[in-house]
Amino acid sequence: MLSLAVALTLIALKTWAWWVSGSVAMLASLADSALDLAASLITYFAVRYAAAPPDREHRFGHGKAEAFAGLLQGGLVGISGVVIAIEAVPRFFSPAPLSHGLESIVVMLLSIALTAGLVAYQTGAVRRTGSVATRADRLHYAGDLAANAVVLIGIGAGTYLGAGWADPSAALLVAGWLAYGSLKVGREAADHLLDREVPDETRARIRTLAEEDPQILRVHELRTRTSGPYLHIQFHAELDPDLSLEAAHKIVVAAEERIRAQFPTADIIIHPDPKGRAEPHGHEHFERAGGH
Repeated sequence: MLSLAVALTLIALKTWAWWVSGSVAMLASLADSALDLAASLITYFAVRYAAAPPDREHRFGHGKAEAFAGLLQGGLVGISGVVIAIEAVPRFFSPAPLSHGLESIVVMLLSIALTAGLVAYQTGAVRRTGSVATRADRLHYAGDLAANAVVLIGIGAGTYLGAGWADPSAALLVAGWLAYGSLKVGREAADHLLDREVPDETRARIRTLAEEDPQILRVHELRTRTSGPYLHIQFHAELDPDLSLEAAHKIVVAAEERIRAQFPTADIIIHPDPKGRAEPHGHEHFERAGGH
């Protein structure tokens, strides 16, 4: 809710400043803030939905709602970058004089202060939850810090130095930043939707934790994926073929507890195999990734 309040405040301030100044850079910053409001609303509802417990229709939970939200945010940001660029380019050829430059500068300084406070708050939230949607929302506002500084310089140069090119230049820089952010957020969201494996160092840590017990002779067929803040892990564990079912069960449960101690949001499935008799348990399509 904090991001919603900040976005509404920034939109009100920048709408007034754009109306009185006619600055295309301020218009770009206003469009950016309006998108941040839309993104914050999307994030708010996506995070709430993603946190809902699994149900009969969604037994893996609703975590991927965050990735859908991130993909939508990326698309909105990219579109706004294109619109801003279309508006800014003609100003190079017919610069418009700026008015109320001082008021616009004050608005941008307030925007930078409010945005910096929000980014600091969201940084802590991402560290605590690992939320993809909150990370995407934070990226928008972190980018706003740089974008607002660029707009501030552009308006200042146009107002006090008579540099007519500065205002549209600032707008184009903001548009470029939005395009970059759009691609970055979209790629991360796509990785989650397509079940991209976690980083190699995380996979190695999972394997090490499982094999801490010498009774687990080898881990193979390790697969991982993320769903919002949750981590899904599954693998095969080779055990002594002479172990009883109860003994094998205790070994597997202990391995799950070790992994969950390091990855508290993990959902873990371990399939025990008798040593030397491991075999695939699915379609050959899924064997192409390798058994590591």
